[in-house]
Amino acid sequence: MAKTSNGKDAGAKKSRMAAAANKAASKKKKGSIKEYFKGVKLEMKKVVWPTKKELGSFTVVVLAACAAFALVFWAVDTGVLAAIKAVCF
Repeated sequence: MAKTSNGKDAGAKKSRMAAAANKAASKKKKGSIKEYFKGVKLEMKKVVWPTKKELGSFTVVVLAACAAFALVFWAVDTGVLAAIKAVCF
């Protein structure tokens, strides 16, 4: 295929390549849901689940962190409220 000065042949070639790529992509979409769940199942086999002991200790750490943050936020909120009351009233 010879390229002309206006590039029509090159443009036609690009459009044919794009059409072929779209066709290949549409073929992939037909089984994509099935393939997705196959992939999910495969990845779930790789997961290392925590033991009961680890799960219990992780739970305690999360609850302690939540309690600590709650106390910090309460203290900051109380301090800001006291400062606002001292300035405004």
